[in-house]
Amino acid sequence: MSQKYLLEMRGICKSFPGVKALQNVELQLESGEVHALLGENGAGKSTLIKVLGGIYHAEEGEIYIDGDKVNIDGVPAARKAGIAIVHQELVLVPYMTVAENIFLGRELGGKLNTNISAMEKETQALLDEFNLGIRADQKVASLSIAQQQMVEIAKAISANSRILVLDEPTSSISDKEVDFLFRTMKGLTAKGVGIIYISHKMSELFDICDRVTVMRDGQTVGTKVVAETNKDELVALMVGRELTNYYTRDYLPQGEEILRVEHISDGKLCKDASFELHKNEIIGFAGLVGSGRSEAMKALFGLTPGSTGDVYVGGTKVVIKTPIDALKYNIALVPESRKTEGLYGVQSVRFNTTIEVLKEFLSKGHLNAAKEEEITERFIKMMNTKTPSHEQTIQNLSGGNQQKVLIGRWLATSPTILILDEPTRGVDVGAKAEIYSIMNELVKEGLAIIMISSELPEILNMSDRIYVMQEGKVVGCLGHEEATQERIMQLAAR
Repeated sequence: MSQKYLLEMRGICKSFPGVKALQNVELQLESGEVHALLGENGAGKSTLIKVLGGIYHAEEGEIYIDGDKVNIDGVPAARKAGIAIVHQELVLVPYMTVAENIFLGRELGGKLNTNISAMEKETQALLDEFNLGIRADQKVASLSIAQQQMVEIAKAISANSRILVLDEPTSSISDKEVDFLFRTMKGLTAKGVGIIYISHKMSELFDICDRVTVMRDGQTVGTKVVAETNKDELVALMVGRELTNYYTRDYLPQGEEILRVEHISDGKLCKDASFELHKNEIIGFAGLVGSGRSEAMKALFGLTPGSTGDVYVGGTKVVIKTPIDALKYNIALVPESRKTEGLYGVQSVRFNTTIEVLKEFLSKGHLNAAKEEEITERFIKMMNTKTPSHEQTIQNLSGGNQQKVLIGRWLATSPTILILDEPTRGVDVGAKAEIYSIMNELVKEGLAIIMISSELPEILNMSDRIYVMQEGKVVGCLGHEEATQERIMQLAAR
């Protein structure tokens, strides 16, 4: 067996009921390289790394480390083999401290005589080295999503792993934290660590990666040297065709005002946000992490008790104290985190699609199952969701297809105002293009959309107008013809 590769996965096959997730997948990782794993949602990337991490067991195939065949029959075996994985969906224990999470499963002094002070001391040294501004004794639940992401990465690094897998590590962190992450990755590869890097942000691959392996429909379709390829070639490999009209947007004449928000505040991160929304338009909300964008929309939707400000729907002042109030005024919100705020993970696609419209098929204890199936099928088709059946458990779908189900759920409520918070986070280029096209069609049909996004190209190409927030306040509004990345960032960071 050749000693060339730090890691080699050969002929990996994995099936789930109704789904052949992996078919003879090949992956080779060299010592000291950053190797991108690219593919649409559902291509098999997450399944492959779960096989590598011992979470799933492959039916066929072999794994070699330094040329020696290894049997990874569980998470402890993967950890012993020097493999650490930072998953896209965070797996920290929220009501334990940062230090307890960092050392979970390898506690200093053992589980019965755990040396908390020693763990906190080592953890704080690690956090200070990375300049994260986090205390080792803080509860994880008190941290932002971005901070939790950095704790996950620090946890993986602390284990002195030789093979590090990062699954969408920059999806929830700021540009400053991305720069830190990339510097850390370069330091690790200089020591011989091999990194498998999964991201839908194509520009990142060209910034940080040496080679890229592309997967499609559970199979490996090619490996390229990053310096010898380009975005168009990689997209064609991913989707099996050239992707044209990535952003689909027909700008329409501005319709009547359907929503006006004046001086909304949640008393915390959102201090003073005023904006208006018209029929047939998409307004984008841009700003740095912590600028209060999501908090403004949660306050508007009635999710934040004690919020203040005035809301007008169709010119009439309304009071929205709960999401039930918001739905009464035909406002729907697709939240930022589909795992923690949106989906019922162990329930079916059908359940997740129809849970907000029970009154349409459930009355006085009588279930109209045919009507429920009709609603489910309608939104599966509208969103082009890939699922083997309506009864598939939603956590077994890819992230992009989960997102489509979540958007479909809120469209089922027949809103006139749809709030989309990071609608394409963790979604591949093909699914992104589909979501953009659906947004465009919805607006043409009379819906109005508020979109929060950390991806400036998305904001610039999909918005009629762009509101910029900074430190909890709206600090400017730009029309789509005058907006540029530079102007947005000048407002966001002034």
